[in-house]
Amino acid sequence: MKYEDIKVGDVYSFKKTLNKQDVLNFAKLTGDHNKLHVDETFGKKSKFKQNISHGMLAGSLFSTIIGMHCPGEDGFYISQTLNFKMPIFYGDKLLVKGTVINKNDSIKMITLKTEILKENKVAISGEAKAMVLK
Repeated sequence: MKYEDIKVGDVYSFKKTLNKQDVLNFAKLTGDHNKLHVDETFGKKSKFKQNISHGMLAGSLFSTIIGMHCPGEDGFYISQTLNFKMPIFYGDKLLVKGTVINKNDSIKMITLKTEILKENKVAISGEAKAMVLK
């Protein structure tokens, strides 16, 4: 995607369901085997009454917005903030969104408002910055 084609207000999104295997794969990859994420008995005894996804696993979905949607293959991720507002459970249907809120023409940088919605409520919010290399 060319920098000039990106407009403030553009919205990019995709749907994703995180399942138990996604969580177990993330735990194996990162070494974060916290029982709240991976132990069913522990999850049932927790305040959530079930296991929850790693927040960083869900937050990593913003990389798909930057790398595949906007700016896409010519993008270079600069930064990401994350605010965790509610837990994401195995099987939750998520809408991952990035909305262009600013462009810096001198360095070809875009800023996106990032959100993961669960049942039309914001589960994770933040802000991403990416440069367009071409």
